[in-house]
Amino acid sequence: MRNESCPPEAPANENLLALDNQVCFALYAVNRAVTARYRPLLAELDLTYPQYLVMLVLWEAAATDQPLRVSSIGERLRLDSGTLTPLLRRLEQRGLVSRRRSLEDERVVMVALTPAGETMREQAREVPVRLLCELGVTADQAARLREDLRRLLSRLETVE
Repeated sequence: MRNESCPPEAPANENLLALDNQVCFALYAVNRAVTARYRPLLAELDLTYPQYLVMLVLWEAAATDQPLRVSSIGERLRLDSGTLTPLLRRLEQRGLVSRRRSLEDERVVMVALTPAGETMREQAREVPVRLLCELGVTADQAARLREDLRRLLSRLETVE
């Protein structure tokens, strides 16, 4: 069961099964705590955290002035269509995005920001700044943490 390329086992006196020794639990707890910190900031925009992530992808893509495929949004956010579709439906009901079937392939659904969705971008600009300020994290610290987490994610997604 042990991969030979892995580092040697931890010392016998270390409890490998202790909750506080689990990387997964630390990531889980941090994720929950950060998401909770976002909640009041996003409440001002009337967005949930997953909706905010969808809007971030759409704001980023808005520079191309082209709608995105639902599948492209899902790939970027690592969400399946069953999770993404209700998020998009709620954003559409609020008038922030529009969904249309592709003229070339009706199986493909395209998503675009509406003018209200574009306007919300300006309101949302302060969210990341305020979050870092609340956390007492500098921009450099946040950049290093992001890079460490991206490297970890890359390894996790490439390990068989």
